[in-house]
Amino acid sequence: MQNQGTVRDYLMLHFIVMIWGITAILGLLISLPALELVFYRTLIAAIGVALVAFFRKKELVVSFPELLKILGVGVLISLHWIFFFWSARVSTASVCLAGMATTSLWTAFVEPMINKTKIKWYEVALGLMVISGLLVIFQFETGYWLGLSMALISALLSALFSVFNGRLTLRHNPYQITFYEMGAASLFALLFMPIYAEFLTDGQPIQWAWKGNDWFWMLILSGVCTVYAFSVSVELMKRLSVFTLNLTINLEPVYGIVLAVLIFGEKEKMTPQFYLGTLIILISVLIYPVLNYWNKRRKAIRTID
Repeated sequence: MQNQGTVRDYLMLHFIVMIWGITAILGLLISLPALELVFYRTLIAAIGVALVAFFRKKELVVSFPELLKILGVGVLISLHWIFFFWSARVSTASVCLAGMATTSLWTAFVEPMINKTKIKWYEVALGLMVISGLLVIFQFETGYWLGLSMALISALLSALFSVFNGRLTLRHNPYQITFYEMGAASLFALLFMPIYAEFLTDGQPIQWAWKGNDWFWMLILSGVCTVYAFSVSVELMKRLSVFTLNLTINLEPVYGIVLAVLIFGEKEKMTPQFYLGTLIILISVLIYPVLNYWNKRRKAIRTID
């Protein structure tokens, strides 16, 4: 049942978020452009989860109506990662991760709309905190508006597929969801390539070939950051709310920005105002559990009375 997570679940969630914190960095270490990167990443991930499911004897067959739903979510995931890696390429890993921290803001509105539940006032309040942090970043980092805008779109798509996955986990195991979603994401990236090559690459051909250490970074990105991390996150959705997951994912920029500065040095160093805006966004992570506990306790007291 959702919302009944254990301490181990929360620790595992933070470990997964730490892994995701390096995805933008890996995207910069791999020479492939965003779309080609997503295609290979999701293709390798689909093959990887199929092999794991086979050796663990996990069922992958689902009904056709359910298959269509899972494939649809896979398309959203593909678009999410395309905008994610594209954002890092046109700006920096730090800017990309700061934009992704708005996922909880989008979730605060998307989840109640899809699940037909009431919007919680404190989730909206935390969302407004996120907006204030973004305004600080936009005010002083105008040169990165395109990258940050792409990251915001990626965050919205992340909120959407997370909510849909939260519902799918009630009916399917993580292997079924991950396999079909990764397969759909890879297929969508492949089918989108003609449009991408014609209108979005300035005449540059599709880059199919890997260079240097691309194979090594791609295996980490596909195996650890996708197959392992994505499957575990889907499993955690059975016991944790989507908003809790996405709010905790706001910590991704903390891990990612620190690692990016350590790895890329001066290229990733931003103005003090950027870090101030990012700090405002991340404070919401610390405030949410307090407000959530207070709200539940208030309701419990009312029930007793």
